[in-house]
Amino acid sequence: MDSDLLHRLVAQHAETSRLMGVDFVPVYRTSSDQSVVAPPMAHLVPALLEVKPSSAPRADADQPKPSREDSQRALDELLARYVADAPHKHFVTAHTNIVFGDGNPCADLMFIGEAPGEEEDRQGKPFVGRSGQLLDKMIVAMSLSRAEVYIANVLKTRPPNNATPTTEEARLCSPYLFEQIRIIAPKALVTLGLPATRLLLGTTEAMGKLRGRWHEFVDPSGRVVPVMPTYHPAYLLRNYTAEERAKVWSDLKQVMDRLGLKSSPDKQ
Repeated sequence: MDSDLLHRLVAQHAETSRLMGVDFVPVYRTSSDQSVVAPPMAHLVPALLEVKPSSAPRADADQPKPSREDSQRALDELLARYVADAPHKHFVTAHTNIVFGDGNPCADLMFIGEAPGEEEDRQGKPFVGRSGQLLDKMIVAMSLSRAEVYIANVLKTRPPNNATPTTEEARLCSPYLFEQIRIIAPKALVTLGLPATRLLLGTTEAMGKLRGRWHEFVDPSGRVVPVMPTYHPAYLLRNYTAEERAKVWSDLKQVMDRLGLKSSPDKQ
């Protein structure tokens, strides 16, 4: 297995295990009978090493999904854990409601933004303000409806003044997002903007270098999910030129090709 992929997989498993309440580190003994504390998640490494790139489950493979009811139940349980853990208590928020996610719990396509805004916080749903209205148009242009996809954010609570999530805030909330991805098991992910893109890809590169080509995210189960980064709808609203719109549409067309979707005739 590629060392970078293994590192990402171990890190994601570690965060997920922490979320699930695993807070111990196994102790092993050497041949000299000295106690040695294993590094975090060392007990998973042998199993992870057995996963070969050719045999690792991929999102675009024809794999059966759990029922819609089972997936929704799992998401509801995850939300309950989020509420109980309240990772947002460790940083400043200006929220009224937790904005966990919205859409089809068995969606083939999942969109991930950065954080709720004022209208999202008021309604408790992601992407319902001006950016959400533009995202809805993008989804329809892909010959889909909002009810057919799943939409979530890195942060589940609104930052003060709609500030961009910090690296630490994203880290604290990442296990819940990663679990959402595992439960939904999409065939493709679209990351909207840099915070979501950098979190999933573990990169500091600029969006201009990241968008327009496929990347990979390894979910907590070890499943490899294709990722297409693109500009956030808020960015597009601020830069609503033919050139920038064409870039985003080009990214979305690659997603459509991957999922076998045909363009809506009124996409513009």
